[in-house]
Amino acid sequence: MRVLFIGDIVGQPGVAMVRRALPLVVAAEKIDLVIANAENAASTGAGMTPGIYRQLREGGVDLVTMGDHIYKKAELIPVLNEDGRICKPANFPADAPGRDYALGATKDGTPVAVMCLLGRTFMRPVDCPFRAADRVLRNLEGKAKCVVVDMHAEATADKYLMLHHVKGRVSAVIGSHTHVPTADEAVFPPGTAFISDVGMTGPYDSILGRRVERVLSTAVTFVPSHFEVASGDPRLAGAIVEIDLHTGKASSIHRIMLDEAAIARIAAGKD
Repeated sequence: MRVLFIGDIVGQPGVAMVRRALPLVVAAEKIDLVIANAENAASTGAGMTPGIYRQLREGGVDLVTMGDHIYKKAELIPVLNEDGRICKPANFPADAPGRDYALGATKDGTPVAVMCLLGRTFMRPVDCPFRAADRVLRNLEGKAKCVVVDMHAEATADKYLMLHHVKGRVSAVIGSHTHVPTADEAVFPPGTAFISDVGMTGPYDSILGRRVERVLSTAVTFVPSHFEVASGDPRLAGAIVEIDLHTGKASSIHRIMLDEAAIARIAAGKD
C-alpha cells in the first residue's frame, strides 16, 4: 500500500495546486490513500473553512489533519465534530472540538488511521503528546494496523522523540508545521517511516507562504503589517510511504516536491 502525506497546505495557491496536481500524482505514483495537513488552507493562511475542506476532499484527499491554527475559522467546528475524516491534535484537552484521530480506507477496504500531535517546544501549551499517542493507539486497537502520526512541532527533537516513543507501533511519523522540507527520511526498525518535515504545499516565492515584502518590512522596522499569503512558485510537497497492509510496517519512504513544470511533465506522460 502506498500512502501519500501532503505537507501544510497554505492558502488558495496551495489548495489550487492540490486540486490540479493530486489526481495526476495519485495515478502516476499508484497512491492508495492521501493524507494532508490543512491547518493553513484558508485564503488568509490560517485555519480552514468547510468549503475548502470539501474542495480538498473532492480533489482526492482522503484524511485531513490540523494543527495549532485549527480553530481560526470557527465555522469549521461542526465539521470537526461530525466528520470522521478530519482530526484535531490529540493532545488538545478532551473538551476541545474534534476527534482524536481520522479513519479512512483504501479502495480495497484496508483501514488507515491518522492522528495529529502538537509538540511542546516553542508552541502553545498543550497536554502531553506521548500520553495522547498511547491513548489513541489503545483506541485504535482492532480498527487499523496502518497508522500514521502527523507530528506538528517546531523542534526537530520533539519529532524524533515521538518517533522513538511510537516506533514499531505505527507505520509512519511525519513531521509538519515548519514548512521547510528536511532530508532525513528513513525507515526505523521494526518498520516505522520518519521524516522531520515534509515541507509546504503552497507558494515557495515567499516567507513560509507569506509575501516576502510584508514579512521583511516588519522584521526590519518592527512596524506590524498583515502577512498576506503569497502567490508565486506554487509547489506540492509531501512524502510517499510504502506500507505492508497486513502488518502495518513501512518498507520505504521518499520525498516529493513538484512545481508547475513537474506537474506539466506528469500530465504529458514524461515523468
